[in-house]
Amino acid sequence: MSDVALSVDFDGVERRGGLWRLTFRRLVRQPVTIAAFLLLAVVLGAGALAPVLEKGGWNLIDLADRWHNHGPTIHGHLLGTDNIGRDVLARVLWGIHSSEQTAIVGGIAATALATLAGLATGYFGGWLDAAVTRLADLVTGFPVIVVLIAVFVWLRPVTVWDATVVFALAMWPFGARVIRAQTVAVAAEEYVAAAQALGASNRRVVLRHLVPNAAGTIVVTLTALIGQILLIEATAEFFGYGVASITRPTLGNLIGEATTSGIGPYNVLGLGWWVWASPMTALVLVLACISLVGDGLDAALNPRG
Repeated sequence: MSDVALSVDFDGVERRGGLWRLTFRRLVRQPVTIAAFLLLAVVLGAGALAPVLEKGGWNLIDLADRWHNHGPTIHGHLLGTDNIGRDVLARVLWGIHSSEQTAIVGGIAATALATLAGLATGYFGGWLDAAVTRLADLVTGFPVIVVLIAVFVWLRPVTVWDATVVFALAMWPFGARVIRAQTVAVAAEEYVAAAQALGASNRRVVLRHLVPNAAGTIVVTLTALIGQILLIEATAEFFGYGVASITRPTLGNLIGEATTSGIGPYNVLGLGWWVWASPMTALVLVLACISLVGDGLDAALNPRG
């Protein structure tokens, strides 16, 4: 038995082609969001291609520049070298490669767990809602950075995949709360009750009504979690926790390594400003673009926007 079809009005007209077509039309009217998305794609794409663009790896030393700490040059190292002749551009690209792996894979995994938990608790309620909500309260009851640092200390040495799993398990409750709230609101709509009255199974109600109506919230949650993971990872590694630069460079540990020994009167290694400014600029740029894209998606997916 088929359930009741839903027709929702957005901006005073019946949506044609579905929510995603309307979302695309709204996005193309946001030049800042489009520019941020394109810039983000270029930076993350360059990081993803780091094994191809910088085949020598992140620790390859240019013997001609060893101990010279050369600055950026057009015909040599575009972002200069550090105090032992390692190419800063190569290290930054590999740092982006590692950080985006943790943030994107960890964000997707956390969002998947948050979606399952949010849909299940928001729709079924009862003891399942109480149990998962109490678990989420327990996880979010402590400052996430403190918990993550404690776990990283216990796991030392930490690999990129270790960090990815830890972030996925630590961040899903934050997304689950938002998705649960959206699910509760949708489940209370009359068309859901009508579908249930006509004999639609729980699986059909979830897939045909709850998931499509929560899709916008899920997408925005994903972008938010990716940005949060990237920032928290960089903060932890800046203070010397998480993945060590000797194991694998990330944007966080590159900044931490340079700033603890290469800025101000304590610049005992004689590091140039480009050694810390390059990964810091990349991190700020990625975080700003993720924030702008997330805001743009939130506005485009808001039916009342």
